[in-house]
Amino acid sequence: MSPAVLARIEQTFWSRGSTRDVWAVLDGARDRRIYGFLLDSYLNYSCLYAGALHPDLEVAAPYLVQLDFEDRYARRLIEQAWGNSWGIFLRADIRMERLRRHLRTFLVALGPNGKRLVFRYYDPRVLRVYLPTCVPAELATMFGPIDRFWTEAVQPDTLQEFRFDRKSLIQSRIELAAAAEACG
Repeated sequence: MSPAVLARIEQTFWSRGSTRDVWAVLDGARDRRIYGFLLDSYLNYSCLYAGALHPDLEVAAPYLVQLDFEDRYARRLIEQAWGNSWGIFLRADIRMERLRRHLRTFLVALGPNGKRLVFRYYDPRVLRVYLPTCVPAELATMFGPIDRFWTEAVQPDTLQEFRFDRKSLIQSRIELAAAAEACG
């Protein structure tokens, strides 16, 4: 990832400056390096699964991570995650435990036959397809205290943003390659 692309992502995430309201939900099952990265970082994180976990599940679990403005670990995480479907990013101005409780409510969904299924909404390939299918009531539930979600688009040189205005989903696309060319 070029410095200009990283700068554009950071500018989007922290458009309000040095705030502590930017989060990532990372999919440990997507890449085993995620768990090691979190252990080696100083980032504040929490597993979305509850209770004592088998070590294999602990490595593969989803994690909520608070990202700090201009933090070297946050930057490294964005650089490694972007384009590799490591997870989703979001803005929510609440404490970690409340956000974790909210996000945990979506971990299991009922399938058409009533069977319980793991809902991997934290995979950007899932979230960017799922959100546009939701009706306003579902969006209100999904967003809850969340101001916006960000994912890499199908082509990772584009950032996809999702907001909910209490009536409908608002989608925006931010071309990162164009930002890199303008800066370079």
